[in-house]
Amino acid sequence: MSHPLDDYIGYRILQIHRAHRSRAEAALNQLGLHTGQEMLLFHLWNEEGLTQSQLVDQLCVEPPTVTKTLQRLEQAGLVERRQDAEDARVSRVYLTPKGRALKAQVKKIWENLEALTVQGLSEVEKALMRRLLDQINNNLAR
Repeated sequence: MSHPLDDYIGYRILQIHRAHRSRAEAALNQLGLHTGQEMLLFHLWNEEGLTQSQLVDQLCVEPPTVTKTLQRLEQAGLVERRQDAEDARVSRVYLTPKGRALKAQVKKIWENLEALTVQGLSEVEKALMRRLLDQINNNLAR
């Protein structure tokens, strides 16, 4: 029996989001991470020394979310904040050796999750899916 909301694409997106998040959470928990923390780490693996406001902008989240995430990652020994050498009012975020060491494992989790997500889709279907999801995102971001 179908759910009354099954006709809504937004409902299906929510279902997919929940399933994806659940799988990611289970895998990331084995590394001592929670969903969302790896997103911040990905940005630092790409470029260390970002400010907290740069992370807010890049992650598209509220400042308190980044603050809380950074506190937890600091407590876990994965990142550290250091005062900017030129502007004492600014702190920059850097990975610790322990934080750098997680990169390959987290990347593998995301590669496995991606493979599961697109299993059974052709390259053309994956390209179309990316285009459609980008369009939906653009529609909602207005």
